[in-house]
Amino acid sequence: MLKSRQVGKSGLSVSQLCLGTMNFGVPGKGHQGDWTLSIDDARPIFKAALDHGLYYFDCANVYGLGASEEVTGEILRGLTGRDKYVLTTKLSAPMGRNPNQGGLSRKHIMEGIDASLKRLGVDYVDQLIIHRHPNGGLAKTSAPNEEAMEALHDVVKAGKALYLGASSMFAWQFTELQMMATHNGWTKFISMQNHYNLIYREEEREMNPYCAQSCVGITPWSPLARGILTGAYKGGLEGGTTARSKGADAKRTSGLYLGEMDFQIAARVQEVAARLGHTPAQIAVAWLLNKPEITAPVIGVSRVEQLDQLVAAADITLDAADVAYLEELYKPVENLLTLGSS
Repeated sequence: MLKSRQVGKSGLSVSQLCLGTMNFGVPGKGHQGDWTLSIDDARPIFKAALDHGLYYFDCANVYGLGASEEVTGEILRGLTGRDKYVLTTKLSAPMGRNPNQGGLSRKHIMEGIDASLKRLGVDYVDQLIIHRHPNGGLAKTSAPNEEAMEALHDVVKAGKALYLGASSMFAWQFTELQMMATHNGWTKFISMQNHYNLIYREEEREMNPYCAQSCVGITPWSPLARGILTGAYKGGLEGGTTARSKGADAKRTSGLYLGEMDFQIAARVQEVAARLGHTPAQIAVAWLLNKPEITAPVIGVSRVEQLDQLVAAADITLDAADVAYLEELYKPVENLLTLGSS
């Protein structure tokens, strides 16, 4: 059974793992449609999650162009009471071709949260996360920081979101937004959902230390490096062995993982896993959970047995020698935010 952790300085408690919902929705719909699970395939995973004490669920409006929120909301409403789970959704990415259908303008924030709540079938989300910084990112549009921050504050004051979170931006950008909120008496972010795993560790330079020092919860996305750390790719990005790694997602993976040591590090994960009697996925997640600054990695699974394995990773303690061995080969890479691909 998973333990609970508080998110930063807030009073919000979440499970040690968060279930990402990108691959739940309507097969064929959205950018991840070729590996999306239907509601009937997703329901047993949600039930198993709750049975394991995993009650933290992460959505985004862009996943399946709304379909993921619809499926997630319907499943959770049918399984348990609203006070027994923590539900997050994100906005910023474009939901249509009109420039006002994306970004963090006041218009899109207000319209976006209302649309998400309707799809989820709830009165509020526990946390609304901005999917990227107001000045660019996924939406390729920009909004004044002040406009975005005040609109997000108003969403909280209206009771449509209880807390705010952010995702993938430079540490200086995140610091600026937090200081702006403090200066104006607006709601601050309690969490940072950033890109962090054994083969992409650039967040250790500034973002992770800043969050640890300022008591902001860290909830990393892609803890398994889109399957590279599980062995889904055999020796190289052209060697995909799963529906996801052989489909359109392989292009996204190739844009995120550019380090020359990626597959050598993945090989060490497999080596340590074999020696300790665990799976590579468990070792990759345990490495994150062993770091005190990490609140809850956002995991993605397509089968109940995968979820069972990752939940078991919460009970794995890696000794210092194994951690050093796993980390030893890493070589710094260019920050993906600089390349505009994170």
